[in-house]
Amino acid sequence: MGRINIWVKRAFIFVCVLTGIISTLLLAITLFGHGYFHQSKEIDKMLPGITVMYVLAAATLALSISGVYGACKEKKWAVILFSVGMSLASLYLFGACVKVYQAKHEMEELSRKEDLAMVPLSGAKQNDIEKMYYFQANLRCCGLVQGYQDWGTDIPLSCLCSDEDSTNFKCVARGNNTRCVIHYPNSDMSEDDDHKGLMDEHMLVYKEPCLPILISLVGYGISPMIGPLVALQALWDIGVALAITILCQMRRKVDVPPVIFTSQPPQYRELCDTAESV
Repeated sequence: MGRINIWVKRAFIFVCVLTGIISTLLLAITLFGHGYFHQSKEIDKMLPGITVMYVLAAATLALSISGVYGACKEKKWAVILFSVGMSLASLYLFGACVKVYQAKHEMEELSRKEDLAMVPLSGAKQNDIEKMYYFQANLRCCGLVQGYQDWGTDIPLSCLCSDEDSTNFKCVARGNNTRCVIHYPNSDMSEDDDHKGLMDEHMLVYKEPCLPILISLVGYGISPMIGPLVALQALWDIGVALAITILCQMRRKVDVPPVIFTSQPPQYRELCDTAESV
C-alpha cells in the first residue's frame, strides 16, 4: 500500500469534519422546523421535503465520519464509501439547485402575469388598487409598466414625491391632462368631487414603475437559497476529489530497494586468514 501525502490527508480530514458540522446543523434545523410546523395545516405538504432533509443530513454526517476513519486508519473501503456516497449526494444537490433556479424564473413570470392583469389600473379591482397604493407608498414607484400613465388621468396620492424623496428617487412632472387626487378606497361614498381631493398641480410623481421592483423582490426571496446550495455542493465535490486522490496514493506501489544475499564468506574472515598465514 502506498503512502498518503500528509497535506492531502489533512485537507481531506478538514473537509470531512466541516461536512460533518454542516450536516449536524442541517439535522438540527430540520428537527426544529419539523417540531415548529408540526401543528401547521401545511404539514402534509411539507413532510416530503422534511423527510429528504432528514435523510440527506444523516447520510452526509455518516459519510463524513466514514471519511475521517478511512483517512486516519488508511482503510480503502471507508474512503470508497465516502467518495461514492458524496458523489450521489452532490448530484442530488445539483438537481436541487437547478430546480430552485427554475422556480425563481417561474415565480417571476407568474408575478409578472398577475401584475399585468391589473392594467389599466384605472379599471382594476378594488383589492388590486389597494395593493398598488401600498406598493407605491413603500417602494417609491408609480404604476406598473408606463409609470403614472397607467393610472390614466387620476393619479393617486401614493405616487406623489415628497421633497425628501425627490433627492433620493427619480421624480418627474406629471402630464398636463392628468390630476393628482386622493382616493378613499374603503369609503362608501360615490365617485364624485367629494370623494377625490385635488392636489397641487406642480407636484412631482415617482418615475419608476413598480413592476420591475416587484419582480426583483420575488427573485430576492429565492436567490439567497442558491448561493449556500452551490457552496455546499462545491465543498462536497472537493471532498470527493481529495478522496479519489487518497485512493490513488493508496494503490501506488512504494519502491523498495532490493536486498541481495550472497553465499561468499564475509571479507573480514579473509583478512584474518591472511594475517594468520603471515
